[in-house]
Amino acid sequence: MKLHATVLLVIVWLGVFALHTAEGSVASQSMRKLSCVNLSTQKVDIRSIVNYEKQKVPVEAVMFITANGIRICVHPEQKWVQSAMKRIDRRRTTRRR
Repeated sequence: MKLHATVLLVIVWLGVFALHTAEGSVASQSMRKLSCVNLSTQKVDIRSIVNYEKQKVPVEAVMFITANGIRICVHPEQKWVQSAMKRIDRRRTTRRR
């Protein structure tokens, strides 16, 4: 009887352990391939920007993507950054129509 109880407890413990590690593992979290760490202070030509991504971690930033695939990280509160994002959003809405 003690053997059955011990085996049952081990099985339950292994199930809880497996569930806990599957939920908390780094592999189960979606992660970006590229993220901004340093922010550029230079203004980018808005006409060359084709897309952008917002980011909160590790720093709050906007990553602009140019037609050549170059990624530039900038501070999201700058006026030219906000106008560039609005311009890209307008382009996206006109293409969908």
